[in-house]
Amino acid sequence: MENSERKFALCVKNDDCEDLELRKIYQILPDKNASQEGYLRVLDESGEDYLYPESYFLIIELPREAQEMIFAA
Repeated sequence: MENSERKFALCVKNDDCEDLELRKIYQILPDKNASQEGYLRVLDESGEDYLYPESYFLIIELPREAQEMIFAA
């Protein structure tokens, strides 16, 4: 996936969901069906992608340098 296509979100709510950390940035994967239902497909702490309510996140834009640092780790 190209850097320009990568989308990120800040976790602002997790309702005791063990796979999400508050105030952590997560990569969002494209999923039109999920977004129509009010969900985001997120790569979570387990390293897998799952659907979570959109209300758990704020979509953010990261500079290219920040994106590169996230994927280098």
